[in-house]
Amino acid sequence: MISSRLMTLYLLSLQPLLANPNDFLWDPREHHLRNVRQLTSGGKNAEAYFSFGEDMICFQASTANNPCDQIFIMDTNGRRLRQISPGYGRTTCSYFLPDGRLLYATTHLSDTLCPPPPDRSRGYVWPIYATYDIVIVDTATGALLQRLSYTDGYDAEATVSPRGDRIVFTSARDGDLELYSCNLDGSNLRRLTFTPGYDGGAFFSFDGSKIVYRSHHPTTEAELAEYQQLLRQQLVRPDRTEIFVMDADGTNVRQVTHNGASNFAPFFHPDGRRIIFSSNMHDPTRRTFSLYIVNIDGTGLRRVTYGADFDSFPMFSRDGRRLLFCSSRGARHPREFNIFIADWIDNPPPHPSSP
Repeated sequence: MISSRLMTLYLLSLQPLLANPNDFLWDPREHHLRNVRQLTSGGKNAEAYFSFGEDMICFQASTANNPCDQIFIMDTNGRRLRQISPGYGRTTCSYFLPDGRLLYATTHLSDTLCPPPPDRSRGYVWPIYATYDIVIVDTATGALLQRLSYTDGYDAEATVSPRGDRIVFTSARDGDLELYSCNLDGSNLRRLTFTPGYDGGAFFSFDGSKIVYRSHHPTTEAELAEYQQLLRQQLVRPDRTEIFVMDADGTNVRQVTHNGASNFAPFFHPDGRRIIFSSNMHDPTRRTFSLYIVNIDGTGLRRVTYGADFDSFPMFSRDGRRLLFCSSRGARHPREFNIFIADWIDNPPPHPSSP
């Protein structure tokens, strides 16, 4: 057992290698990360993603003043922070378009009040509000420019291909939670998945040829019945989701992870051969989440982050040199999540402190 004094001395010995005080938010086992910087402070900040020019970041946040998630943008240094959504209802899953406009899902078109929290009497569940619809807004004014979905049911989790030509999103329009893609104006709609169960959280590869996503496909009649019952209550249970990859047209589907844990927020490395994602596979209690990276064929699994109770929503810059993610590291209050950016070290040397 290493004493706290020895560990302190060891961390102090690393100080010359650290670029700034924020690097004390870095765990020495995090070989892939250097120069970790915290961009937000306080509240629940999540799902942060770069703009196409990688000079801005969009994200959702809830604060003491508004406990219902709203959409914000800021620059990559955490400055020029502005709220983009109107402050009504609940919003989620924002993403930039190539021309700087922003899309996100919102409930306020149906009801300006914050929708009720999910019923946790059924255990840990996520709300799948039927009033979510996807909109496109002007980031200069926040003005609504276009409504992309009008269906009576959940439409959310939209992201844009790095090629700037297609949107992928999750919808319950056909009675199940499936993935769909469309042009940037909503035309040329295609359904991509057809297996009963939840398919969501999808992202394109940087060349636009593939899509990575999370899924839970019930394997027994009892599991399917429970899933469908929860869906009728606008709920989904995310405790067992695996990572899948398919071609951008929905063909050539293959499963990447097979660990029975909760795996989510997958994102392609720019090389198109690896996927970074969040998982609780390391925790027998399934309460903490860390980042992992794995080859697209499921080999070469490597843990990326340590120490924090929650690390998720990773996104690489186009050159693969920066990683944007959300984390509970350094939190001053329970359930506080902030946005971080770090330098990515692709082939780090082994460190003697590694387990």
